[in-house]
Amino acid sequence: MTNHSETTGSSENGDLPGPVQPGRAARTRFDGPGDEHQVTLRTPAELADALPYLLGYRPEDSIVLAALRDRDGQGRFGGRARLGIPANTEDWAGAAGQLAQGLVTGSERRGVRPEQMVAYLCQEPAPGETGRQVMERLRPLAQRLRVECGVLDVPVVEALCISAGRFWSYCCDDEACCPSAGIPMGLPGTSVLAAAATYAGIQVRGSLSDLRARLLPRESAAAGEQEAALDAAAVPLVSRILDDTGRSEVAEETLDLARRVMRRLDLARAVSGIPAEDLRDDQLLGNDEAAALILGLQDRTTRDRAAQWMEGGEAAPALRLWRALARRCVGSYGEHAAAPLTLAGWVAWSTGDELEAREALAMALGADRDYLFARLLHQACNEGLDPESVRRCLRAERENLGDTEGETPDDDGQADGPVRRERTGSPATVPAPPGRRRRTRAGVSADGVRRRAGTQGREPGVNPARPRTSAAGERPGRARTGRTPSRTSGKEGAGRKEACPGGARSGERGTEGNGERL
Repeated sequence: MTNHSETTGSSENGDLPGPVQPGRAARTRFDGPGDEHQVTLRTPAELADALPYLLGYRPEDSIVLAALRDRDGQGRFGGRARLGIPANTEDWAGAAGQLAQGLVTGSERRGVRPEQMVAYLCQEPAPGETGRQVMERLRPLAQRLRVECGVLDVPVVEALCISAGRFWSYCCDDEACCPSAGIPMGLPGTSVLAAAATYAGIQVRGSLSDLRARLLPRESAAAGEQEAALDAAAVPLVSRILDDTGRSEVAEETLDLARRVMRRLDLARAVSGIPAEDLRDDQLLGNDEAAALILGLQDRTTRDRAAQWMEGGEAAPALRLWRALARRCVGSYGEHAAAPLTLAGWVAWSTGDELEAREALAMALGADRDYLFARLLHQACNEGLDPESVRRCLRAERENLGDTEGETPDDDGQADGPVRRERTGSPATVPAPPGRRRRTRAGVSADGVRRRAGTQGREPGVNPARPRTSAAGERPGRARTGRTPSRTSGKEGAGRKEACPGGARSGERGTEGNGERL
């Protein structure tokens, strides 16, 4: 399977007084600007209407499980988990088991075991297919979900199929309540639940395909020009990265250019609508600039320093830049998107947007399944860990470097303060505590890289590109021969550590040994 599993939402999202049974009343609570509001859910239709508000988006082609638990005599929504519906029916049993086991295990890890489940199957009809036919086709998957949850002693009390603007219940066969023709879904945003969610500030952000569109490369005539710019920049930049002095120079040039572009993005005029915002950002980033940044970020040290732009006034323009760079990883440079996608996912997670974080990190793993930094962040985000532990690691790295990351040169090369420092009032760098020694970092010699690469039968600093198959949530990356390395793999100086979830740091790993790349 090519699906990426995910756990969504917090473990405490709403109240349900008593276990939910088909046809019985249930309530969900929203905390608004003033009083607390409770909304009663009496029917499967209202449970179906609640799904986008449980996830924060409208799922497509998805299996969703929502956990229910008892607390002080009241039922309560717990964690939620989503997985894409496998195209191969032989994978359905494995997907159902993976989803059920993952949600129950994750809930237990947070100290709250689910007592019941609500299951949703969401899929639009294929050409010539009706919504009812989708429901019947997916019935074995619904039954498999019920069996897998039952094995874990967590019964599924309602299972719904949502397709073609209608929904069906797999648990209720009463024609008066749940007719075989299905029940039309209400217009989005018109229910009592929608009104309460809007009042509480809860937003539904469209579909995952809308979110992926912000991170996928543009299919246009400009893609050829961007690929040509990447080809032209690749050989000279990689040659410099393999040199002791050149590597440091490329890192500083990459970070300085990123700061200038971030400032340009931050000062750009406002436009209305997400597509217009992304188009504006694309127009503010030149092809040569994008090529230099994409290739420069393939160096782990440079990427880690860029990851320090994660909070305050730096976070928003940094996230816009990483999205724009991911959209520029066109054609045969699809694998290079792992770095900007991981940075986009990290900044989104750091600023509280877990939905975009999970999707960007899953797409980074689709671009390069061995990208360890993305894998660690993806796992930590899915398990509901606090990103502050990673922020502490990166703040310490910034402190030890003692660099002026917050100084943002304008397009004329003159430093003009941090991005929007006047808005946040936060300093650009964290001062080093008294008595703490700063580490120095030594670059690896080009000869050393070549010797190690020689033992593996490949060019120094080159990770052979792997052909990839495009799939949902993944990015295409065709095999490359004789054009540009996919990533540099020179080992960094002694004492270099990788910031990782949970506040721990893993030792430096190159491509030698385990084949994983940070």
